[in-house]
Amino acid sequence: MENGEPILEVSGLCKSFGPVEALRGVDLTLHAGEVLAVVGDNGAGKSTLIKHLSGVYRRDAGEIRMAGRPVNFSTPRDAREAGVETIYQDLALADDLSVGANIFLGREPSRRLLGILPFVDNRMIAKQTRDLLERIKSRIPSEARTVARLSGGQRQAVAIARAIYWQAKVVLMDEPTAALAVMERERVIMHARELAAHGAGVIYIGHNLTEILKVADRILVMLQGRSVHVTRSSETTQEKLIKYMTGFSDSEKAA
Repeated sequence: MENGEPILEVSGLCKSFGPVEALRGVDLTLHAGEVLAVVGDNGAGKSTLIKHLSGVYRRDAGEIRMAGRPVNFSTPRDAREAGVETIYQDLALADDLSVGANIFLGREPSRRLLGILPFVDNRMIAKQTRDLLERIKSRIPSEARTVARLSGGQRQAVAIARAIYWQAKVVLMDEPTAALAVMERERVIMHARELAAHGAGVIYIGHNLTEILKVADRILVMLQGRSVHVTRSSETTQEKLIKYMTGFSDSEKAA
């Protein structure tokens, strides 16, 4: 899993908003096929980091590399075209469109009528959507005509299905279970592991440390805009993570 060149590297990432330093030199590496969880208290810089990786923000300093090559995303579209898919807490789905239309939104397959007039190939969309939902063992009801009718967990499944179908290299999951019931949280964890099993590198932002220890291969702790600790999930505990998240580990070292 960690053999070979990282699929994503961040070095010395910095970002300020006026006098506020949101990121103060963040470093991370992500390998294909792993889930890297990023944890930290409110204001640690987790969401700001995600917005840089997804093309929403432009960095002040530092470097982002994919497969060893520097990248500079100007827009979320740039990030998506490079293979970075983002699954936000609010999901950014088009409520009035169907599941299939959301999966293929902006990238709809087409064919030509009488070999001349192009039109959206809805039959292909429907078939590919059915196959994909079966593949991820989704329980989305076939009668749901729009995603507005779906539960939070089902909407997450749509966003995850989109990332799998388009063979995302990096998937950013920003608080994916924050508004979900317990059973739906378990399903999202399963989907995150499935994304990694398909070869994607997954960055998973969360607060629930029990959930984080279950889903992640490695964990990066952020504090006040910095990356302060990286560990394998199997080699840490909630208590140790909380010490790094609060800066208590530094005070112990100083003593």
